[in-house]
Amino acid sequence: MRPQNGLRASLAASLTSVFVRPIASAVPANRAGIAFSRGFIATSLWLASPPLKGSRIEPGIRGEWVRAPEVVDGDSVVLYVHGSGYALCSARTHRGLTTRVSAGTGLPVFACEYRLAPRHRFPNAADDVRAAYDRLVAQGYERILVAGDSAGGHLAVDLAAQLIRERKAPPAALALFSPLFDVTFSLAAQRERMSPDPMISAAAAARLVGLYTVDADPGSTRLRFAFDDIKGFPPTIIQAGGREMLAADAIELARALRRAGADCELDVVPGQMHVFQALTRFIPEAAPAMERACRFLTDNLPAIERAA
Repeated sequence: MRPQNGLRASLAASLTSVFVRPIASAVPANRAGIAFSRGFIATSLWLASPPLKGSRIEPGIRGEWVRAPEVVDGDSVVLYVHGSGYALCSARTHRGLTTRVSAGTGLPVFACEYRLAPRHRFPNAADDVRAAYDRLVAQGYERILVAGDSAGGHLAVDLAAQLIRERKAPPAALALFSPLFDVTFSLAAQRERMSPDPMISAAAAARLVGLYTVDADPGSTRLRFAFDDIKGFPPTIIQAGGREMLAADAIELARALRRAGADCELDVVPGQMHVFQALTRFIPEAAPAMERACRFLTDNLPAIERAA
């Protein structure tokens, strides 16, 4: 008999806690450890969420174009920003997510590549995401949506905030999967004391992110978001798993955006792990969560007024 949905999520979390967390917590944050982690995560993501069959993947400038079956180009696009601590992943590793974002929105997705730590440090990744957004604007896309997971969620928020501060048009809407908010991991550590994250410890995650932020001013508005000077932040949906430590970040980010007057929908799904949307082979809740996020994005696509 197949486990029910909630039981499958619980089983996946238990197995992850037994087999993955000890490895993730023990791998050193050095060159050899990063190389091992990159291979381990790439294999894990391919097994958990392979790309949708029939999707087209084409190279682009500092990234790749992803189109699910029957998706055609128009005036709208999704910019996807991958996560994994600013150090581990790529557009290629996230094809399971990007092909599903393309299918769910009916839009082409540009999955940007950004320079990774430890070789490249703050603000290199953030600058590369901004460059990708600017290229889409230059290519004539009039409506740009942004989605990102984990550290990619942090980069997506930084992108929108920087555009607003520069009085430029921000993305039409954001979808953030388990976004990082507090790069010091203080919020995550507090939540971890209540319930350990099945995937990784707060201390190990902080060491990984620290490879990117090591020389940065921790009070920088591009790392520690306050939104005191931000008006008109795009509509945003935030999803997180109830069993992950970054649920605390998701909750606090939603509070901060709402205080700034943003339309922000928060969806903390009980029993789920970090970026559970990428676990489509094992987690039944992954697909409906992705559908909700994609529907939020397309529901917030503004109509374009064209001259007669």
